[in-house]
Amino acid sequence: MTTGVVFRPQLPPEQLRAAVEAADDAGIEELWLWEDCFLEGGLTSAAAALAWTSRITVGIGLLPVPFRNPALAAMELATLARMFPGRLTVALGHGVQSWMHQVGAAVDSPMTLLREHTTAVRALLAGETVDVRGRYVSLDQVALDWPPDTPPRLLIGARGPRSVTLAGEISDGVLLDSITDADVVRRARELVGPDAHVAAYTPVEPGLAAGAVQDWIGELQDAGADAVVLQGTDDQPDHTPLIAALTGDVF
Repeated sequence: MTTGVVFRPQLPPEQLRAAVEAADDAGIEELWLWEDCFLEGGLTSAAAALAWTSRITVGIGLLPVPFRNPALAAMELATLARMFPGRLTVALGHGVQSWMHQVGAAVDSPMTLLREHTTAVRALLAGETVDVRGRYVSLDQVALDWPPDTPPRLLIGARGPRSVTLAGEISDGVLLDSITDADVVRRARELVGPDAHVAAYTPVEPGLAAGAVQDWIGELQDAGADAVVLQGTDDQPDHTPLIAALTGDVF
């Protein structure tokens, strides 16, 4: 199992480099980024973060599929995967529906869009030529000129059982958000199957002892998590105490 921390976009983007360097110095395995409206771009932030470290895996959790044509998403992800092989994980998801309405990108069937978009992106990253006429995704003999030798791990960000089940069917696994109950991880593992990757964001309250954090990580691992990613709270988004907790320091 791996562990990591979230750099929340409630912090300004000019603080990202310091966060990457602090995580690198501490030996953190994964650094995750959000693409919340209307804060910071997930792909631009990921490119910078990957360039500032030669070791850490950078996760994007998640990219809202209504925002991007799947061909463009695949092009961007393929570029990052080729430039920084083996260090990129990305989750695709519905996006917050109120935000999708706000930008004029909402659809009648988010599940259909997520299925079509993820299937197309995954095929393009695998070097396939995609010809599809779906309800929302239409690609005419599209193939990437520069597909990655090894596609990045592609997850679906999910909460409800239908989306979690979809993740197990068409992606490499699932990213679970705001986990405070190990049973949620256990149920997700049952839905996606034993071979899928299960990553779990879990909020950490300020002042929680490092030992308690480590115990909670172990509980989530026992429930079926392959990666546990600590995230700050809405009131305390800072990643610094999360890094301390993972290294066993008092914060």
